Amino acid sequence: MSDNHDGGGSTVRRLQLGAHLRSLRHAAGLSRDQAGWSIRGSESKISRMELGRVSFKERDIVDLLRLYGVDDPDEHRRVVGLARQANAPSWWHAYGDVLDTWFQNYLDLEQAAELIRTYEVQFVPGLLQTDAYARAVIRLGHDSADPDEIDRRARLRMARKQVLQRPDAPRLWAVLDEAVLRRPIGGRAVLREQIEYLLEISASPNVRLQVMPFDRGGHAAAGGAFSILRFPHEKLPDVVYIEHLTSGLYLEKREDVDMYAAAIGRLFIEAEHPSRTPDILQGILSG
Repeated sequence: MSDNHDGGGSTVRRLQLGAHLRSLRHAAGLSRDQAGWSIRGSESKISRMELGRVSFKERDIVDLLRLYGVDDPDEHRRVVGLARQANAPSWWHAYGDVLDTWFQNYLDLEQAAELIRTYEVQFVPGLLQTDAYARAVIRLGHDSADPDEIDRRARLRMARKQVLQRPDAPRLWAVLDEAVLRRPIGGRAVLREQIEYLLEISASPNVRLQVMPFDRGGHAAAGGAFSILRFPHEKLPDVVYIEHLTSGLYLEKREDVDMYAAAIGRLFIEAEHPSRTPDILQGILSG
């Protein structure tokens, strides 16, 4: 696997291409039924294509471009090229043997985001975990896994972190419940190393870290952890991601996203100011 992960992935490219095809269809004044008939398909097939839920056949893309009145050969080549990229496996494909299917889309979205806002109540966010802490977390969820599987899963998690080192790295704004910093996942030494790493990376220009202290009582996101991802690509809406024990939930409806955006906005206000984070982390290390 290359260390230089591309800033996207098949999921995001499918979303981009689907949004582009939808805008072309609207501009041509055609219904999904009419478009489906032209490619020997159905209205539901066009819907799935435009939502980025399926892979793309080049023949279908060419037929749709002609139907929508796109005659420029360069545009045909560009869109067909995007379809090929959308069908290509993402960088994490090499870890498919240890990667839960429901998590695959999230990895693509994470790699393509320009802003990741997250709230955590149980663990340090994956993008901020040390290797030892990550291994301890992985063992909690896969207690019957052999050492090789644990190692593969940990290497995948460390590979994810490279996104924060890219020249076009996303901004990560995280609020951690104080419990995250007190719970000795992997033991005291592992937690100490993890907090030292948080102290170091909190000085990064693209990482903003806040702590929600115990003494704040109830707050805006008492319901649990979640992340909101924003993308630089035109026409791609924000996505809310909520992870469960055996699945992940993706929320894209405007009203759902707006509710979570309001909740995390209140968290940013209710939590300790980012300028206080180093002192809080140092205090825990000294305690």
